[in-house]
Amino acid sequence: MRRTSLFFTALALLVLAPAAHAFRLDPDAQRPVKGNPADRLVAQPIDPETYDTATHCNPAPHKGVVDFERWLARHSTGVFWGSYRCEMWGKHSASLHAENRAVDWHLDVTNPSDRAEARRLIDLLLAPDSAGNEHALARRMGIEEIIWDCSYWGAGSADFGPYAPCYSKHGRLLKHVDPTVGHRNHIHFGFSKRGAAARTSFWRSGL
Repeated sequence: MRRTSLFFTALALLVLAPAAHAFRLDPDAQRPVKGNPADRLVAQPIDPETYDTATHCNPAPHKGVVDFERWLARHSTGVFWGSYRCEMWGKHSASLHAENRAVDWHLDVTNPSDRAEARRLIDLLLAPDSAGNEHALARRMGIEEIIWDCSYWGAGSADFGPYAPCYSKHGRLLKHVDPTVGHRNHIHFGFSKRGAAARTSFWRSGL
């Protein structure tokens, strides 16, 4: 219960009221995707959707994060833009980058092929598996948040919502948003502690 409460507290800092410009999952992709690696694991219990907040800076590498970077290099176009950044928001409150539990992957929303690849990748991670488990690959990998094109998804969310730095206090999309701040030139993938440690089902399987 406490973990769920912490997740929604963190989410409140990032997401505002619904806005028309937020990235949304493709309705046609919210069904099983052919070739989804998660389908090979349906005989195993699905990992729960959890959100672990970050509290401090720790540059130590994590196996799951490193393995995900390598997985992206094999299965997606794009460029690795880093994982560690000591970004503190307040006492005991930090970006997942501060604990080295996040990957930034360069894809540019202004490039049509990059934009299509970002959608393909996100839809794959959040698609149900053949057994109907929602967000199957993300759960198997331990991905707890995704930020892309001024939009935010967190573990347990049905879809993306607006990412607060891109919007006014009235919920309107700002005209001039730094492409890095707005995550328009890269996708941010954040990991739970188990996912970062490669202790979720995907990493344990060796796929």
